[in-house]
Amino acid sequence: MAQNLRALIFGDLVGVPGRVVFQKYVQHMRQQYNPDLVVVNGENSAANGRGITPRIMRFLKHNGANVVTSGNHIFGKKEIYEYLDTHDDLLRPLNFPNECPGKGVTTVTVGDTTVGIVNVQGRIFMREMVSCPFKAVSSALTYLKSKTDIIILDAHTETTSEASAIGYHFDGAVSVCYGTHTHIQTADARILPKGTGYITDAGMAGALNSILGMESNTIIYGMQTQMPVKFSVETKPPYVVSGILADIDKETGTCTWIEPFRIVDHELSVEDHQT
Repeated sequence: MAQNLRALIFGDLVGVPGRVVFQKYVQHMRQQYNPDLVVVNGENSAANGRGITPRIMRFLKHNGANVVTSGNHIFGKKEIYEYLDTHDDLLRPLNFPNECPGKGVTTVTVGDTTVGIVNVQGRIFMREMVSCPFKAVSSALTYLKSKTDIIILDAHTETTSEASAIGYHFDGAVSVCYGTHTHIQTADARILPKGTGYITDAGMAGALNSILGMESNTIIYGMQTQMPVKFSVETKPPYVVSGILADIDKETGTCTWIEPFRIVDHELSVEDHQT
């Protein structure tokens, strides 16, 4: 029996480009690294970059995702509400009000191993009035620790400082803590002093020459003029796909290896893909 569980984790998928480049490279990486578990952040995977739909969930699951996490855009598509209430493979941030559809913690069994997944949202510079992420995760760990020592935490934060604070606070309590939301992969993947694999942001999958996967001109105009603008997903190549690989000791729950990946694809086109 293998001593380690290997997790393949993708940062935020943005629009159709994010889904297409994920579809291509998840297969390559499954063949190359043989992961036991695939986790994807899908809150921006709808065509307009806001939200996710049941059809997209089926697409992600078909392509190997075990669990899909999210963030502040999870409720962008109303058709996902019922799915959130009836499925365990899509998470919304744990510290949203209890009245919101879905939940922020789940377990998944891979082989003979149970893995806990937690999704939480930060509060600094975030529009949503969520409860304390530290208290929310602590409560979830009380529940999960009776089931497994292997726990993966998606911390959806706007600032590097809040992601770092969450990582250090739960060092040794979770196996891997990684940030999402900023779409910019950080150069700090490492194992923290008490054994938690950590990166401040896992990055994104989408158009490389963009601002967070969106057309840059519109965003620049909005910043220059302070006028309201409608963001549109950038669809032109090249594309980038980013995330992390991590090995977790099955007996102790500590991370034994963590490595970021970032692939730029100049050949792929999204025009002929229906995802």
